[in-house]
Amino acid sequence: MTRSGQEYLAALRDGREVWLDGERVRDVTAHPAFRSAAASFARLYELAADPALRPVLTQGGVHRAYAVPRSYEDLVARRHAYKAGAEAGFGFLGRTPDYMASGAAGFAALPGAFAAEDSDFDGGEHALAFHRRLAEGDLHCAFTLTDPPSGTGEDDLRIRAVQERDGGIVVRGAKSVGTGAVFADEILVGTIEPLAADDAEHALSFAVPVDTPGLKLISRSSYEQRARSVYDQPLSSRYDENDALLVCEDVFVPWERVLTYRSPAATAAMWWRTPAYLHLTHQSATRFWTKLEFLTGLAILVARSHGTEQVPAVTQAIGRLLGAVAQAKAFVLAAEASWEEVDGGRGGVRPGQEISFAQRIMAGELYPRVVQDIKLLAGGALIQLPASGRDLLHPELGPLVHQYFRTPGEPAEDRIKLLKLAWDALGSEFAGRHEQYERFYQGAPHVYLTMQTRAGAADACEALARACLDGYDLGTTGRTG
Repeated sequence: MTRSGQEYLAALRDGREVWLDGERVRDVTAHPAFRSAAASFARLYELAADPALRPVLTQGGVHRAYAVPRSYEDLVARRHAYKAGAEAGFGFLGRTPDYMASGAAGFAALPGAFAAEDSDFDGGEHALAFHRRLAEGDLHCAFTLTDPPSGTGEDDLRIRAVQERDGGIVVRGAKSVGTGAVFADEILVGTIEPLAADDAEHALSFAVPVDTPGLKLISRSSYEQRARSVYDQPLSSRYDENDALLVCEDVFVPWERVLTYRSPAATAAMWWRTPAYLHLTHQSATRFWTKLEFLTGLAILVARSHGTEQVPAVTQAIGRLLGAVAQAKAFVLAAEASWEEVDGGRGGVRPGQEISFAQRIMAGELYPRVVQDIKLLAGGALIQLPASGRDLLHPELGPLVHQYFRTPGEPAEDRIKLLKLAWDALGSEFAGRHEQYERFYQGAPHVYLTMQTRAGAADACEALARACLDGYDLGTTGRTG
């Protein structure tokens, strides 16, 4: 990466309008609701300072995710970079800078997709400039693509242009679930769900700095702020990337920052015709695999702490979890191995679409089962824990806690530390958000299941079954052999 963690944090002190609990947050790097997560993102920028990681994370002086992959080997190299970043947050930071960097590389691979017959606007050069700006500045770009519940007319809350000017457009409306948006340098605003062919009003995409006048981010509750200490909530205190509602109150967007405009076709094509979405899935599938590795390692440590790792039922449960890890890994490797050319190779290569789309189904269904399996392994120990680590330090209470929370071979401080980590990952409000997040990370099931039907090898499956049917008829009634 080309900038340091301190430079990243300095860029966040730009006067952006972030709201939390009725308060305007003046500095997300210092506020107790955001400062530790901001520091976690900053540490990602510091990874490249490690001589061992620099060749893994960078290519041509920028993060490897910005480079348009040209071969299978390039996809493998990108995966190694994704893995290094995911391990730094144990898989719990879902929208790290390399995520949208991958999408921007997908836009740059096929800029022609931003021109469509249903509009005179061609955002291809703007998409290239977007990619170049992010890569050269090593920027963290978030996106907001989900529409709030909305009606029509005055009840239409969706993002739309309300005025055209010589220099750009004025937009109004909202987008929800802006994951990581309060920690970003820029926000890409658009829609990923296909629009009706005549819905030109909502068919626009643009990228603006977070401190753009009129742009507001309304944050959900901060799990970081509620955490008592890193010892008590080791994940939520450091890796709460937050989600926010983006509100545009007559925000001016210069034309050069508009990617699609009044074109339902181009607004869909930027995700589904370019390799952008498949590059995003490659990154997120690698992160998901890493997250399952962490959770499975946690399960092993908990079983060992309980002294139950040799119990047959527990051994089998660990085996099931390790199988889940291998399954998540297999999807990543298979998507790479089934790579496809983009635009006849002119746009490089992309991970295989069929496997990438199937990964979305697997991840959303597998994650809740993994969490449930580990909860069963942990049992009631997750419930009966001291209120905080301060109990261990209390002159009167401490000796009792040390005596009654220890197990043979494991002192109370270590056991409580492990179980508090497990609770934060599995049963806290932070954990509940992550379970819901993984269920809908790639969109609603009714959307991605329908897309799998179209992208999967339905014809080949049908042909194989048909070949069997065609191999016999009513006249084939006698015994064979």
